Amino acid sequence: MTQPPAGSEPVTKPILVITSQVVRGGISGRGLTFALERNGHDVWFLPTILLPWHPGHGKGTRIVPPTVDFSAIASDLAGSAKLSEIGGIITGYLGSPDQAPVIADLIKAVKTANPEAPYLCDPVIGDHTSTSGGGLYVPEATAEAIRDHLVPLADIVTPNSFELGWLTGREISSELEALSAARDLGTERVLVTSAPALRRNAISNLLAGPRGAVAAEHAAIANPPHGTGDLIAGLLLINRLAGLDDEEAVKRASASVFELVARSVKKGADELLFADEQQSVVRAMALVTSRRVMEAKARA
Repeated sequence: MTQPPAGSEPVTKPILVITSQVVRGGISGRGLTFALERNGHDVWFLPTILLPWHPGHGKGTRIVPPTVDFSAIASDLAGSAKLSEIGGIITGYLGSPDQAPVIADLIKAVKTANPEAPYLCDPVIGDHTSTSGGGLYVPEATAEAIRDHLVPLADIVTPNSFELGWLTGREISSELEALSAARDLGTERVLVTSAPALRRNAISNLLAGPRGAVAAEHAAIANPPHGTGDLIAGLLLINRLAGLDDEEAVKRASASVFELVARSVKKGADELLFADEQQSVVRAMALVTSRRVMEAKARA
């Protein structure tokens, strides 16, 4: 986290987080809230669903708030006299497609109260390695609602390569295809997590921004715990809020995720060890390389 100049006001502002909540584990709202607060940001957290754990650990009860109740609490938040305090918004996993237009209205209310608050949409809809063999792991109606109501409002979108392909209707098998598809979203910034890497046995996070594209790469780790997409999205947003440029923001976010995953796996954990390894989400020491990606080739 960047330190403000001596004598200046802190740059950290509350972040509105709208995503799932689990009882056990570090995915989604639990890990994301910890990482944001550990970096000095208060969090307004609106859960979209309550789960006992990540579905990858086995079946569990799903508690989705009735749409009328979810709408009511979102309306309460939209009418808050404190709304202008919010410095950024993150949305992730939705419990039902009906939540998307409600969330869209809340985002618009925040933007009216504070036009400078960036909105990051993490379209949590599927991946290439889900328990079903890859593909959507939410109902298609929910994926469509995220695409139609939330992505168009976003300043930053953070899909994995499967999600990017689904959102754009494109095949993503190379870095250049990922960059071209990212530009098709029409969003100011798109971070493609787990994008095709140039090096073997590597993970790439490809950020397409208004001043070009940059890729941050690090070594791949077998069988990583869940929750890395939530974490890198949150860290990217607060790195941008701290004034870092795109390259430094994605490089630092990637280093934190890589280090936290590596340390958690080394200890044999099946979840990200936020409490034990919390320094990783503040100032990671892991080696991550970054490079500029040639835009002209991606558009050829």
